[in-house]
Amino acid sequence: MSEGAALPSGRSGRLRDLRRIVLFTLLRLGGLLLTVTIGVYLTILIANMGGQVDELRIVQIRSTIADAVRANPAFAAMPLDERQALVEGQVQQEIVRLRLDQPFIQRSFDYLWQAMRLDLGRAEQMHSDSGSREVSAIIVERLPATLLLFGTANFLVFFTSIFVALYLSRRYGSLLDRIVIALAPSSAAPGWFYGIFLILIFAFIYPWLPPGGMVQAPPPEDRLTYALSVLQHMVLPVGAMFLSSIFISIYSWRTFFLIHASEDYVEMARAKGLPSSQIELRYVLRPTLPPIVTSFALMLIGLWGGAIILEQVFNWPGLGSLAFRAIGFRDTPVIIASVVIFAYLLAITVFLLDVIYALLDPRVKLGGGGR
Repeated sequence: MSEGAALPSGRSGRLRDLRRIVLFTLLRLGGLLLTVTIGVYLTILIANMGGQVDELRIVQIRSTIADAVRANPAFAAMPLDERQALVEGQVQQEIVRLRLDQPFIQRSFDYLWQAMRLDLGRAEQMHSDSGSREVSAIIVERLPATLLLFGTANFLVFFTSIFVALYLSRRYGSLLDRIVIALAPSSAAPGWFYGIFLILIFAFIYPWLPPGGMVQAPPPEDRLTYALSVLQHMVLPVGAMFLSSIFISIYSWRTFFLIHASEDYVEMARAKGLPSSQIELRYVLRPTLPPIVTSFALMLIGLWGGAIILEQVFNWPGLGSLAFRAIGFRDTPVIIASVVIFAYLLAITVFLLDVIYALLDPRVKLGGGGR
């Protein structure tokens, strides 16, 4: 009888935990979505300067149409007043098509809805390498390059820091440990700062590596040669991001390992004669993973923020260089789209951090207070 009663109780407990996990997920997604929405709307207001950019767009539209009419031989014999009326009519048609005749506050919410759906229409000045003026095509073309570069760099930083920090926690006070401590403040400099010196040394003084770009020109037709060229062009930007993060990561995580290595349960495991590798994995690495993941996620967010300058330094054809060029061209749709993509990437990073943290640390409470 007790077993039969325990079964419904266990099933109800699992359902209760599932509801809490779903509630936790929905609340986190809702909070992140609200944050992204506010950030995107502020970007729309700033990028349009409260509507002043639209006034500049109207002036640019009028100038472009007037130049096109003057350059057309079919209108050369047309009287001046008729030609001006023709220009003004085409200008008004373009203004209505772009909805520039509507109040800016109304259009700003339309821009927000379109931006959140990544439906930003056509770029005003820029185009993709294939010639498309669609903003979505431009973003899709640049996004893989950014994910490849930053994904590779962060992958190397994470696993290198884990293994080196574990190694140094066993050799506290050694020469290598003191060197890492001395170099930890060097991580205050951003990745693009190291990138300038790496380009100077390895691309000009010793021309072993290309100074920028993603692939040689013209691009190789063979896939293997193309992949090798991409890897060669990735060495310097990945190295710059690696140098800007590796020493502070090793120093921080080695400190976590040292703190947990002195706990009583670790001493008990050593007294039982457990192998050192098992002690490190089960009793040192596992309990330190939550703060390590938090530290790594914060570092990743910082690297996303520096993407614009770093990609511009290395002429890497990613979202950062795209945003830089869009600002120079005052291409509002592309600027907003770039900000939206970066906001989504940051939100995904934070959300994955929450999920991974809850999986790694059973003390993290979900939803209404349950584990």
